[in-house]
Amino acid sequence: MKIKLGLLYGGKSAEHKVSMQTALSVIGALDQDKYDIHPIYITETGEWIRGKQLTGPVEDIAQLQLNRTGTEISPMSLSTAIFSGTGAQPQESIDVVFPLLHGPNGEDGTVQGMLELLNIPYVGNGVLASAAGMDKVIMKNLYSQAGLPQVNYAWFIRSEWEQNQEQAYVEVEEKLGYPCFVKPANLGSSVGISKCKDREELIAAFEEAFTFDRKIIVEEGVVAREIEIGVLGNDNPSCSVVGEIAPKKEFYDYKAKYEDEDTALIIPAQIDETTYNEMKELAIKAFKAIDGAGLVRADFFLTPDGKLLINEVNTMPGFTPYSMFPLLWKHAGVSYPELIEKLVYLAIERHEEKQKIRYTI
Repeated sequence: MKIKLGLLYGGKSAEHKVSMQTALSVIGALDQDKYDIHPIYITETGEWIRGKQLTGPVEDIAQLQLNRTGTEISPMSLSTAIFSGTGAQPQESIDVVFPLLHGPNGEDGTVQGMLELLNIPYVGNGVLASAAGMDKVIMKNLYSQAGLPQVNYAWFIRSEWEQNQEQAYVEVEEKLGYPCFVKPANLGSSVGISKCKDREELIAAFEEAFTFDRKIIVEEGVVAREIEIGVLGNDNPSCSVVGEIAPKKEFYDYKAKYEDEDTALIIPAQIDETTYNEMKELAIKAFKAIDGAGLVRADFFLTPDGKLLINEVNTMPGFTPYSMFPLLWKHAGVSYPELIEKLVYLAIERHEEKQKIRYTI
């Protein structure tokens, strides 16, 4: 029997468009002999739509669905009817959900918690790992406790910064110095990130980052290569080859990731076997430190003296065929359709494992 796969995409997030690109890619790669595809679109205002009637910037996906679905489905409020055959608009129940969501309200554990309550298998990390991986401050605190090497950092809450801005700037200058990077704590895809070389740029960066989040993180700038590795699995994860980002700009920002065509992704990266083995060990340690499941992309700095520093893990990395995570696995011998299939079965495996848990005494 075919697996009824729900693709959850869009969302109330600054990374809405990134999610759209991901959804188009996954829909195009899925084997229709193995899967019944059930797209579920979350608009930027929070409406949930299941079926072929999609609006706004998703006309391409709507056209794809036009050839695969039946009656039009109007926007719905969030309810169990979205995923099951109940409600006023009867539909087939879904076997597995693939949350193709990036950023808050999707990658941060909120949707994962909902799917846990509904007892529906879903691809990727659970509530804890998703929440910890989304919040850069929490993630770095966990990695510090786990003994993982990383750059120095400081973090700030908007309300505290508003009360004493000068103190915040002085703390950054004394603890981290310049250059440094200012980031919203709970966004990905390099949204809202600024590189600062002086006080003037630091002030502007704080103001920019606080428009995206109530909490921001500031990281020490280092001279290093940016290298990444994919982790795939549940309790016994494995690693891909290593890739390197070589942006033509000063750093790998949103435009460099999704709009420019001159950023080089070097796969496999030119590193020695000792560094590769150390990177695999650190990546798996980072994966387990947040109780990861399914997948992460682990991002590192490699300094000129050969020291590895973990930057972050992304619990739902960019997932088009041309994104780093799928390309890393392609070079490791796993094609894009095969990668999707592995993730679906990892989701089922993890869900079956959870069913062994005893909830009564």
